[in-house]
Amino acid sequence: MWELASYVVTVVGLPFAILVFMYDQRRERQNEEEELYQRLSDEYASFLKLLLNNADLGLMSPDVVSTPLNAEQRERKKIIFDILVSLFERAFILVYEEEMNPQTKRLWASWEDYIRFWCERPDFRAVLPELLKGEDEDFKRYMGSLIP
Repeated sequence: MWELASYVVTVVGLPFAILVFMYDQRRERQNEEEELYQRLSDEYASFLKLLLNNADLGLMSPDVVSTPLNAEQRERKKIIFDILVSLFERAFILVYEEEMNPQTKRLWASWEDYIRFWCERPDFRAVLPELLKGEDEDFKRYMGSLIP
């Protein structure tokens, strides 16, 4: 009877335990991805607060500010763009993959929207080559693919 029970446990219990383990691992991985995305989103929200504090630069307006900026404003604008590129690179390295599963695609889609929004700005595109110096090569190629 004990021998039969051990066979049943081996035949049924072991595969069941493996399936439960795999399900838990997948769920944990998904939770980690969502947590990572949330942290990156929080960083972008902080970046938007930085833009609000520097509203005189007009960085969220659809049209690039046509009034000339003084030297201090140009410096702040360049630093803000540098912070933005750094944030984009971090998101790219942590989230982007050539072959993404549906969950990762969903998480990456909003970042791609942010990147496209900024790449449409002529003032951002103008300083982008300088800001990409020394950055990850795959990230540079990706950014180059988004610029018309």
